[in-house]
Amino acid sequence: MPEELADRPESWPVHSSRDIYRDAWVVGVREDVISAPGKPEHTFARISVEHPGAVMVLAIDDDENVFLLRQYRHTSAHVFVEIPAGIRDAEGEPAVETAKRELREEAELSASSWTPLLSTFPSAGITDEVHEIFLARGLSSAPRGDFELEHEEAEMESLWVPYEELLEAVLDGRVRQGPLVQAVLVYDVLKRRGRL
Repeated sequence: MPEELADRPESWPVHSSRDIYRDAWVVGVREDVISAPGKPEHTFARISVEHPGAVMVLAIDDDENVFLLRQYRHTSAHVFVEIPAGIRDAEGEPAVETAKRELREEAELSASSWTPLLSTFPSAGITDEVHEIFLARGLSSAPRGDFELEHEEAEMESLWVPYEELLEAVLDGRVRQGPLVQAVLVYDVLKRRGRL
């Protein structure tokens, strides 16, 4: 019988490890010397970026309009069209609770319905970061509370866009931020298959 088509956890032997960089917030960069199982004489180095993961929220209102942000990303030198998102920096907090918090902080919205859309490794060859992407429906206004937008977030622009217009922008390659593209495409597929 063929093996089930699925990713599986596995860890190859680590012979040594050293920190290259570690900050007090979320990121660590580590170099491991590893080998394939049963081949300890053939070692090689791999760089790993440690990251606690992130959540993203595709927030769609009753008229099929999507809440979006425009945000500057220094590393990529772009202002991206994005969906609300945030780092899972509250230890032990379930991903959906982080998503609810981020939607409130970035969009001043709450949702009555939360559906997991995707769980992905955005760049498995370099980082252990996992993205948990949720669909939020039943939207209503919610105060941000005492959370203050800082740095790039303080310059974000918010906008509402019809879902079909956003889908066309994705398909045309006009918006390319990974989690947004993934969320939009999986939403389209699940809707067409009657799974939403």
